[in-house]
Amino acid sequence: MTAALDIDAPAPLPEPAPKKPVWPWLLTGVIVFLCVVPFILVLAISFGHKIQGAGWEWAFTLENYKRFFVGALYPEEITYLYLQQLYWSLRYAIIASVLAVISALPFTYLMTRLSRAAQARWLVFLLASLSLSEVFIVMGWDILLSNNSGLPKLFKVTGLTDWLKAVGWFDTLREWGLASPRNVKFKTSELATVLCMSYLVWPYAVILLYPALSRLDPSLSEAARTMGAGPWTVARTVVLPSVRMPLIGSTLLLFVFLLGAYVSVTVFAEPAKHTTAIAIYEAVRGANLNAPFGAAQAVILLLTAALFLFFGQKLTSAAGAKA
Repeated sequence: MTAALDIDAPAPLPEPAPKKPVWPWLLTGVIVFLCVVPFILVLAISFGHKIQGAGWEWAFTLENYKRFFVGALYPEEITYLYLQQLYWSLRYAIIASVLAVISALPFTYLMTRLSRAAQARWLVFLLASLSLSEVFIVMGWDILLSNNSGLPKLFKVTGLTDWLKAVGWFDTLREWGLASPRNVKFKTSELATVLCMSYLVWPYAVILLYPALSRLDPSLSEAARTMGAGPWTVARTVVLPSVRMPLIGSTLLLFVFLLGAYVSVTVFAEPAKHTTAIAIYEAVRGANLNAPFGAAQAVILLLTAALFLFFGQKLTSAAGAKA
């Protein structure tokens, strides 16, 4: 009878599958809406057609991209104005990012050798400096490099300008575009542009390098010094190989960030050496009001940054494989 009851007993119902959370799908939707959709819109607008004397209309034409590479008057005349602006974008970004990382490396290394309390104070200070806007920083540099109230004025008052003229260096500064017939000047110049852009991303460079440098074993440097290695040899054979990939990654990240720098280039760069970021603004919001051409320039700038990131990732992978 017991066996019969066991046979007739119904099988237990399977437990319902747990419900999957909804928030990952919502987060994905928000990311797609905020990141992917704007890019798709810019890409679609870049193929649009500008209506003379009016706005623009949706179309599928490559005229905007052709204008970027050969100019608007092709084939009667070929101009490379926009390629030159892309060149200056890359030049400023490469030099400023490399300069920021090179100058931040020794500072960060020495900072990691301080006490924990001192490191915390420095990190808080650097994080607080990131709250300053680009406009505020550029305004400070504008005053510092002003011909009437900045370093050129200090050079003239202290007699450094007369000393440069006496030793023959003043003419060299004039050839480099860093002096007028009467005094030194930093506005407008490539040097002022690069220095300001490098200063903008210098705190980021320190923060990006800090984790890798803080994990370095101090005993390795001490052992190298014990064996007779000098400070430069220790840095070249111990410190740099240990942080090679963070250095490359930090430089690439700062490079992409500086490709879109606008205020510093507007204030300190010569008009003939303006960048693609300024050309994009002038096309979209300036007197031209040519949104399709501005969108095409933005797409080309984005693809250029992606290309550099791709080769940078390959370089990082090769460096990691050798290590």
